[in-house]
Amino acid sequence: MNDFKLDLDRIKRRGYSEAVFCECKTSEQLIEIFKTFQENGQNIIGTRANIEQYNDLKKVFDKIQYNEKAKVLTLIQKEIKKVGEIAICTGGTGDIPIAEEAAATAQFYGSNVKKYYDIGVAGIHRLLNKIDEIKKANVIIAVAGMEGALGGIITGLVDSPVIAVPTSIGYGTSLKGVSALLTMLNSCAEGMTVVNIDNGFNAGYSANQINRKIALAKNI
Repeated sequence: MNDFKLDLDRIKRRGYSEAVFCECKTSEQLIEIFKTFQENGQNIIGTRANIEQYNDLKKVFDKIQYNEKAKVLTLIQKEIKKVGEIAICTGGTGDIPIAEEAAATAQFYGSNVKKYYDIGVAGIHRLLNKIDEIKKANVIIAVAGMEGALGGIITGLVDSPVIAVPTSIGYGTSLKGVSALLTMLNSCAEGMTVVNIDNGFNAGYSANQINRKIALAKNI
């Protein structure tokens, strides 16, 4: 008897299939979960997967793909039509794995993505050099550790929705992302939304929902 109960009807209720959190699961469990989704004809995304899990699943699912930076597995059975644009920005290169998780998630669920990495406030000219391009996006994701200032600064410069992602990157008093989280939550730049520490998946998912609504409205 399987220990899992998959939400196979989520795609009907919400428009998107359930994601699989791989970090705490065995390869055997993942194989059974992926088989069930596959049999129901659904595209599959697995987050926080490691290379060993990918190698095990590859033996069963020859079309499975693995984004090692994002730690994301995908098995595509139906074509994904991408719309709109999401800009994903990071403060530093240390934030890229979380940004890649956000990007992989947004692309899986149907959004075009443009990446602007290592444009943090320590060299703010790097952000200002790209801000006109970033403004073209329907939604912006700002990923930053240390003090987490990037999200608030971007929000103060644009009229698009901004989703801020604090990361656990930083020295001692960054408290594994708590300092960045508090900075983002206490930002005076109105309208910025904040997700949990290192939660690139939720940022990508939420940004995709917003982006697709905006893209649809622009086509009307």
